Amino acid sequence: MKKRWLFLWLWLIPISVLLTVIAKKNPDFAEYYSLNIYPFFVRAFGFFSSKIIESTTEIIIFVLIIAILILTVVIIIGSMKYKTLKYIKIYIFGLVSFFSVMYFVFVLFCGINYYRYEFTNYSGLEIKKSSTEELIELCELLVEDANEYRAKLDTHEGTVKLSDDNYYGTAKRAGNSMDKLSQEYKILKGNFSSPKPVRQSKIMSYFNITGVFFPFTFEANVNVHIPPYQIPSVMLHELVHLRGFMREDEANFISYLASIKSGYDDFYYSGTMSALTHSMNALYSTDYDEFVRLYSLYSEDVRKDIDFSRNYWKQFDTKIADAANRVNDVYLKAHNQEDGVRSYGRMVDLLLAYYRQEA
Repeated sequence: MKKRWLFLWLWLIPISVLLTVIAKKNPDFAEYYSLNIYPFFVRAFGFFSSKIIESTTEIIIFVLIIAILILTVVIIIGSMKYKTLKYIKIYIFGLVSFFSVMYFVFVLFCGINYYRYEFTNYSGLEIKKSSTEELIELCELLVEDANEYRAKLDTHEGTVKLSDDNYYGTAKRAGNSMDKLSQEYKILKGNFSSPKPVRQSKIMSYFNITGVFFPFTFEANVNVHIPPYQIPSVMLHELVHLRGFMREDEANFISYLASIKSGYDDFYYSGTMSALTHSMNALYSTDYDEFVRLYSLYSEDVRKDIDFSRNYWKQFDTKIADAANRVNDVYLKAHNQEDGVRSYGRMVDLLLAYYRQEA
């Protein structure tokens, strides 16, 4: 009976792989799933988490870790006491079954979305090779916006202060911002939960994680221990994943659009700083002299925010963070983002296309 069940669970792995291959080879299938099937799962399984402001993901992971540790100790003790491999076999059977089910659910609730149509299909943006002059103009615009909106915000403990008394207020405004953007881009419409601030956020920083979309609960989880000006942008980024757009460059770009169209000064600044960082990094490797010139135009408060962020992340520059980045790189390459972590920088092409369209 156990072998029969194991055989049944193991069949979920090739089924999951087959669905992924079909989606990769047939974007039409992936898009049909994203538009017609994925929303059903969000409504059916994301309903309960949408009614809770706390991160159920955090609770589930904590309970799961404790359960695995306790179970492992029990299995080891039982095997040594009775001098049998029976319990170890049951343990392995349980782990394989659990992995098979989780992988299958991941593909259904998230994985297929990696192969859907790009956001340009709905925004009308044209991605093409841009000149250095266009990149410089983009950076100039973003520097001007960053300086302007930073001047409208207060400072607290050496860096920018968000407008809310707590992160749950910021999360609510993030949801409102995405709803507002969905009026312009109908593909983003839907009944989704607000992002969830993670209580043990500092642990995420040790792994260089700013946010996580957890498909098993349909939650956008956010590290709120990071520098304040980065939080709104991260919240919006994870909400984009929740809406079915999984590519990192697209999530960054859509997050930027939601920020500048939100009507909130601190959100505008957060999104602009994200866009400015990506664009200036691209300029650094293209025209260093122009990079230096534009960096000199940053206001004093903007520079202080950047220094605050640099010093914050420096304390988490450890081997743990390096390992986490390597894992993330492998994950992205395995899910239709061949450039790995470098795909984050491709946001600049979308920014250039957007402002080219606006002009």
